[in-house]
Amino acid sequence: MLQSLNFKHLYYFWVIAREGSLARAAQLLNLAPQTLSSQLTALESSLDSLLFRRENRRLVLTDLGQMVYRYADDMFRIADELKTVLDTRPDERALGLTVGVAASIHKLIAYQLLEPALTLTRPVRLSCRSGRPSQLLQDLKAGQLDVVLTDREPDAGMDDHCYVHPLGQTSITLFATPDLAANLQTGFPHSLQGQAFLANAVKAPYVRQLMQWFDEQGIRLDIRAEIDDSALIKVFGHQGYGVFAAPTVIADEVCRQYQVAAVGEVAEVQDQLYAVSRSRRNSHPAVAAICGQSLAS
Repeated sequence: MLQSLNFKHLYYFWVIAREGSLARAAQLLNLAPQTLSSQLTALESSLDSLLFRRENRRLVLTDLGQMVYRYADDMFRIADELKTVLDTRPDERALGLTVGVAASIHKLIAYQLLEPALTLTRPVRLSCRSGRPSQLLQDLKAGQLDVVLTDREPDAGMDDHCYVHPLGQTSITLFATPDLAANLQTGFPHSLQGQAFLANAVKAPYVRQLMQWFDEQGIRLDIRAEIDDSALIKVFGHQGYGVFAAPTVIADEVCRQYQVAAVGEVAEVQDQLYAVSRSRRNSHPAVAAICGQSLAS
C-alpha cells in the first residue's frame, strides 16, 4: 500500500481538505482547478474509495476522508517542522534533551539541576520524565534518555557504559507556617515532640535517614499524612496541616513560594544528588552542563 500511495496526490488532498475548497487550494498550489481535480480523482481511484462528497456545492469529507486527513495532517505538519529545522543553521538548531528525574527528587531541586542546560547559548528542547530510578536507568541504557537525575547511587552492577557524576549534597530543613515555626524554633529539635508531621511517602534515602534521626533523638511525631509528591506536601504545609522536610539548598525558595518559615536545620541528614549518563565525557553540551555542575548549598 505504501509503495502505491502517491504522496504528491496525498499532499494535494490535504491542502484541499484544509482549505475546504478546491478552488482555494488550486490558487494556493498555483495549479489549474481541473489539474487539481484530476490529481484528487487519481488518489481516490488508487484507494478505490471517495474522500469527498458534494453537498450543496461544498466538498465534505467522507468517513475515510476524515481518517486520511488526520494522518496526512500529522505527516505534513511534521514535514513542515522538519523543513524549518533543516533551514536553520546547524549551530542555531535546538538541542534535544531527554531527562529522567527520580520521583523522590524535589521539583525545585530538579529545576536547579536542569538550569545549566537551559542557559546555554544554543537553545535546548527539553523533555522530562519522572519515575523510579531503576526504571529510568534501564531507559538510559536503552538509549531512551540522555541523562538521569537521581538521589541514590546506582548499584555497582550497573552497565559499564553508564557513568555516575556526583552533583553534591545538602542538609535537610524542617518547615511550618510562620506562627508555628516561631513556636517550634525554641528548643528545636525536641520542640517537635508530638507535632503533626507531613511525611514523604516516596522512600528517598534522606527520608529514611531523617526518620532514623528522629528515633535517635527520642522524638515521636504525629504522622498526619504520607504524600508521594513533594510539591503537594508543601501545599499541605502552607495550609497548616503540619511540619514538613525539604532540602536546605531550596529553603529560601520553599519559604517564598509556599509562605512558610524554617523551623530548623538537620545537618546530620544529607540529601545526595547524582547525574548518570552513558558517557564519562559527554559530547552532548546540555548533558555536559548538567553533569559538570556542583549543587549550590
